Amino acid sequence: MLLDSLMNLIPELNKAFLETLYMVAISLSVAIIAGLPLGILLFVTDRGLFLENTTVKSILGFVVNMIRSIPFVILLVGLLPLTKLITGTTIGPTAASVSLSVAAIPFFARIVETSLREIDKGVIEAAVAVGATPWMIIKDVLLPEARPGIVHGITITTISLVVYSAMAGIVGGGGIGDLAIRFGYYRYDDTVMITTIVILICLVQIIQFAGDRIARLVDKR
Repeated sequence: MLLDSLMNLIPELNKAFLETLYMVAISLSVAIIAGLPLGILLFVTDRGLFLENTTVKSILGFVVNMIRSIPFVILLVGLLPLTKLITGTTIGPTAASVSLSVAAIPFFARIVETSLREIDKGVIEAAVAVGATPWMIIKDVLLPEARPGIVHGITITTISLVVYSAMAGIVGGGGIGDLAIRFGYYRYDDTVMITTIVILICLVQIIQFAGDRIARLVDKR
């Protein structure tokens, strides 16, 4: 009976798993594209650094902290009008990717900023002393030195997005969370709930293992 239930669930599981990967891939890409420069800007505009600008730092910091302070479920619902405007719908994995992206950008930006703060200030001061331009310092000093930390940040962000994508099922976002709610919760099917939990645990473990391995490979220090 249990085996038959699992076999019947395989098509839905495959679809939900691919939808989860789709949502995570889109939102992670947006987070890296927007969050990386945002994190760098938060760092280099800080007091005592080569592009010090307290006004920019304060405004960016306020916006980042404001978004991060909103629980994801509330953010998910609050961004439904924006989601409708961008994607033309409020349900499905593409629509859920909008809220996931908005949540992921400030999250990843803070991780990037933290990774850059771990760099020895003497390395940055030496680059400034020899006349390196801000772009050269960012490209040739900051990013190479912070590479392991940024890779760890991508790993953490990816895992967070997997968790958030499960929450997106609450508003019909698709993915494994949606499957767990529709088939597991509403139908009181423990098999579905346990199966989705096991899949999520395995997925997170694989992501963490891959992220750790890549971080060690790129760490040339």
